[in-house]
Order: sequence, then structure tokens, then C-alpha cells
Amino acid sequence: MRVPVCSPQSNHSPAPSSAVSGKLISDPNGNSNWILVSDPHHHRHQAALEWDENVVRNMDWDDIVNDLGLDDELTSPELTHHPLHLYESYSGLNHQNPSPDNYFDPNTGNFNLGFEFDVIEELIRAAECFETQELQLAGVISARLNQRLPAPIGKPLQRAAFYFNEALQSLLTEPTRPIRSSSWSEIVQTIKAYKSFSEINPIPMFNHFTTNQALLEALDDGSAPLIHIIDFDIGFGGQYASLMREMAERNDQYSRNFIRITAVVPEEYVFETRLIKDILSQFAQELGLRFQIEFVLLPTFQALSFKAFKFITGEKTAILLSPAVFRYQCLNVTTFVSDLRRVNPSVVMVVDGELWMESGMKSFRKNFVKGLEFYAVMFESLDAAGGEWARKVETLLLRQRIFSAVESASRGTAPAWREVFRGAGMRAVRLSQLADFQAESLLLKVKTRGFHVARRQAELVLCWDGTALSATSAWRC
Repeated sequence: MRVPVCSPQSNHSPAPSSAVSGKLISDPNGNSNWILVSDPHHHRHQAALEWDENVVRNMDWDDIVNDLGLDDELTSPELTHHPLHLYESYSGLNHQNPSPDNYFDPNTGNFNLGFEFDVIEELIRAAECFETQELQLAGVISARLNQRLPAPIGKPLQRAAFYFNEALQSLLTEPTRPIRSSSWSEIVQTIKAYKSFSEINPIPMFNHFTTNQALLEALDDGSAPLIHIIDFDIGFGGQYASLMREMAERNDQYSRNFIRITAVVPEEYVFETRLIKDILSQFAQELGLRFQIEFVLLPTFQALSFKAFKFITGEKTAILLSPAVFRYQCLNVTTFVSDLRRVNPSVVMVVDGELWMESGMKSFRKNFVKGLEFYAVMFESLDAAGGEWARKVETLLLRQRIFSAVESASRGTAPAWREVFRGAGMRAVRLSQLADFQAESLLLKVKTRGFHVARRQAELVLCWDGTALSATSAWRC
């Protein structure tokens, strides 16, 4: 999910300043609390890459926690999904003992596990048993691995193996996880984890900058007084603060447009919707923008498709989505695209943060291994940044994604969405040079080395040492 982000240069929440005002909201228990919101005219002339630093100043999450008492150059290299190639190495074809000394050898480009490789082999065997419906044996193997993987510690691959084994066990004992709303404390901790994730890793801001720039370019012709954004992955909506600020700072007709957002959210997204609406409405009011946000529950959209939304004649429409809506939310991609084309949006933005699932493989075991590879690399990129919040990001954010990915793989992967898009007549639009520049400039501000931006046809891709981690693309009918 997407949430407020902050500058990677900041390691703590900024202190309130004279440009900060208060905003009263209520927690789920009815207790009133103040959220700090900065003056919309403060730092008005800062560069584009400081947008999200302003967002953090506007949303001082540390203050929320205290108030609520919850202390607790573009090149196009050949992109690979993962250099680990676990499936080939641990499917019984390769039993060479890896060196226990190092995880990654920069001279050879090979990964060494640093712990017993048979743990990974056993984990893959458990996944294979699940695929062949040998569920009892899969459970025995997974339970045995608990002794070898007692906690998410050690090298990145070892920690990833812990979470994937945990997800597999959950799938064996509870194939369908019950729907549960997050508590207020859990929401705050998740927000803080995303804030930290954005400080140590460029993925969130890369996605936000490229998406917002494409939206501005697609909607910025002054031809329509109404702008309608339909978002299938709104998170906590922090990306819209930077978008609205840019709109407000334009001294033209565009800045006087009426912005509507319709977000499709799961049933359990109860407290989050209140928080999103409260903060974005207040922020738009201070910027002098006309703004409205509505929410449509996922089951309603599943039943009515795009008829669940209100459309106004003459408005320009943009759609934001992640392929996760097809993988995890059981939406039929072919039907979705067919209905989408009837809406004829100005642009469809797709942010794919799980590129390992894009091939459309049906094998649970292969998808399980590809996911394990992907998150091992993701964890490695977090280790390169260091900091106490790296492990909390894994626990509070990435663990949930791993569980969802494993559950999705058990149902069978959705068709490759790019092929369906092209087959339905959708065409990918190359993102502008400004989007390229912003992405490259962003990486210059990131202290962690190893990230780079590449082109893959019309997509802009963020990579870590040659591994594609996230891709943003724009599509039109």
C-alpha cells in the first residue's frame, strides 16, 4: 500500500515550527487528539524533490503516537528478477556447499547463503508438497523448519526463509485468513514503518514521483474543470499531498480545478478511511483546493465493476492501480480491462512492486521460490541502508506482503496483465524526460548505493544491483 513518505536524508520526525498549525481528529475510541499540519505557504518555492519532505512536516506521525499514548544517467541494462536462482540451485540439481563466510561475492556476482543450504532445500520441498497436495508432509517439513528458523534473524535470505515458512504454515492451518480491521495502534505503527521505509529505501518516493508526474502531464491541459482519480491502492493517501501541493502552486487555470478521488478499499479498511479523508480534506482546504474523496468497498466493485463509481460529464479521469488487485483481490484482469476501456480514462497508471509475479506462472512451487528470491534481495537492500527500523519494516510491512503473495500463489497466479492490456488495445505511453530526471535526482539523495533506474520499453524501473524491484508505467486506451 502507499502511504506518506519523507526525505531519505531525514532520520527523525521534524520538530514543529512556527509554520505548523493544529488539526483535531478523533481516534476510534472517540478521544480527540491534535495532528500537526504545516502552513501550506511554508516552503512554497522548494524543489520538486522536496515535496514529500513537506508531506512529512504536514503529517507528524511521531506527534500522533505521543498524543494517542501509543509509545510503543539512464541506461538500459538487461534486467533480471533475481541473481539468486534458488530454484535451479536447490531443486536437487546442485548440491555444492556454499561458502559460509559471505552472503554476496561482488567479484563473482554470486550469493553465498552463510547458513546451511539444506534449510532452503527443505523449504522448497515443503512448497512442492503443498503443490502436489501432500499437505501432511508439507506440514511436518514446515514444523521441522521452525527449529532451524526460530526467528527472523541472520542473513537476508535466512530472514526471508523464516517469513516464507511462516506464511506456508499459515496457509496449511488456515487457508483463508479471516478479515480483521487494524487497531488504531497498529495503524500508527504501520505509518511509522512506512515513513522509515521511505527514509532508507527509494521505492516509495520513486513510485510516487513517477506516478504524480504522469498524472500532472495527462491532466494538465486546462480542458476540464473536474479531475477524477480512481485509486485501487490508496494506502494512507500520502502521495496526494505532494500532488495537491504541485497543483496549488501552479498559477494557472489548472490550480482551480476540482479534484475528486474515489478509492476502492477492502472491507476491513475502516479506521484508515477516516484518517485518509480527515487529513487530505484538511490539507486541500489549507491549499485552497476544491477537493472530495469517496470510498467504495471492494465487494461493491466486484459486484458492480465501474458502475460503482459516480462519473460527471466533462471530467477527466485517471486510474491508479497495482497488479495486486488482480493477484490478491480476485479481480478478473480481462473483464477489468474491458470495463475500464468503456470509461476511457485519460491515463491508467500501474505501479508494480512485485515483478517476480509478472510471468503468469501457474506452479505454486516456482512462484514460492521466485518470491523467496525477490524478498531476499529486498531485505539485502534494507541491510545496505542499516538503521534500527530496517527490521521493523520487514515485520510490519513486508511480512504482510509475503503472506498475501503466498496465499495468492496457492490460488494460481493471474494472467500476465501486460499481455491482457495489450490484447485489449491498451498502449503503453513512455514517461516523460522530467519523470526520468526526477527519478535519477531522487537516487542522488539516497545514501544507500546500489540502486539505479532503467528503462524497460515504456516502463521506468527501479533496480537494486540489476534486480528489478518496482516498475511504473502509463497506459492509454
